[in-house]
Amino acid sequence: MAETKVIQSDLKAARRLEEQVLVEVARNGYDEAATFAIKLALEEGLNNAIRHGNAGDPSKTVRLETDIDPRRAVIVITDEGGGFDPQTVPDPCADENLEKPSGRGIMLMQAYMDEVHYNQAGNQLRIVKRNAREQRP
Repeated sequence: MAETKVIQSDLKAARRLEEQVLVEVARNGYDEAATFAIKLALEEGLNNAIRHGNAGDPSKTVRLETDIDPRRAVIVITDEGGGFDPQTVPDPCADENLEKPSGRGIMLMQAYMDEVHYNQAGNQLRIVKRNAREQRP
């Protein structure tokens, strides 16, 4: 069942929201690997929306839409920031970026999720994880 929640740009509120989503993931029978992937991507997405998108501004909000069922988990995170172009994010694996503390979130989400998409404005992230248990013949 699809749900929408809105939180202030607050990392503690984001953690509480993550916990709620993970309860729904468990309820729908996702295995440990898929649950880890969803947790990682959700945490990265919410952190990026709060820290980068909304620049930590507590007067701005983050909208989280989830549609989780036994087949797939679809998560959409929208911030109120001006957006960005994901193509311009430096490659975190390039030698000159290896010691930089940021820039790995997008790469991790792409590695762990089945789909990672941004809207044209760059202020909305859509991630999808299919449930391996439901994909077996």
